[in-house]
Amino acid sequence: MSRIGKLPIDVPTGVTITIDSDVISVKGPKGELAVPHLSDVTVELVGTQAIVTRKDDQRVAKAQHGLQRSLLFNAVEGVVKGFEKKLEVNGVGFRVGMSGPVLEMSLGFSHPVKYEAPAGVTIATEKMNIIVSGIDKQQVGQVAAEIRALKKPEPYKGKGIKYADEVVLRKAGKAGK
Repeated sequence: MSRIGKLPIDVPTGVTITIDSDVISVKGPKGELAVPHLSDVTVELVGTQAIVTRKDDQRVAKAQHGLQRSLLFNAVEGVVKGFEKKLEVNGVGFRVGMSGPVLEMSLGFSHPVKYEAPAGVTIATEKMNIIVSGIDKQQVGQVAAEIRALKKPEPYKGKGIKYADEVVLRKAGKAGK
């Protein structure tokens, strides 16, 4: 039995879950998300809990059991609280700012780098930090990864864009004579 899949999901007040044959809709105070309903598991609402069970003990059903529960839990969490990723920009001459919905960065290239967030994700800046937030966990993580990929942290001076909780292992420079 999947350790994650067998845990029930508490559905807080103000959140409605609609279960169809191919999609599960989760609606809450922050918005609405659609989660795909996987074929080898069933989802049912019992009181204020959503319970995910698998149809049989096949390998695919076992794999989908924990996945379906995690996707549904993240959707409920997203429409209630939302998700947030913080990025730090380190480097001499590096600058970060917002110009309307567009994130403008000076990252040591010959041109400014601009990044426009997709719908459903908001980007905010404060000093040299970038905050990516939204209700879809996958989309927030993807946007944060795309911004980080613009200038990954390098190991010698630590310059670049890194996650706030990321530790960049520093290397020693050239060995002298």
